[in-house]
Amino acid sequence: MNLTISGHHLDVTPALRSYVTSKLDRITRHFDQVVDVKVLLTVEKQKEKERRQRAECNIHVKGNDMFAESSHADLYAAVDELVDKLDRQVVRHKDRLQDHHHAAPKRIM
Repeated sequence: MNLTISGHHLDVTPALRSYVTSKLDRITRHFDQVVDVKVLLTVEKQKEKERRQRAECNIHVKGNDMFAESSHADLYAAVDELVDKLDRQVVRHKDRLQDHHHAAPKRIM
């Protein structure tokens, strides 16, 4: 899995990097065919103080691309919301890939 964590108007500290990677381990635990993950952490220069910290993520899995974004007053909380959204998308994608159709029972004559 290729993991890219970048910051926009923000320095990505080692603590922040390790927090994001530990949270993204939950996604790879549910679905192991993750090819590429790109995380963008930004601090927006808006006038309103809440919801300034923003986290975006693009995930490329086998057969699909997924995107999620989250904004919050705290960057760590934004990352938590982001991983929750991505986890739901990955579980739904994995559920669609599995074959839920059963073979029809054979008739005995």
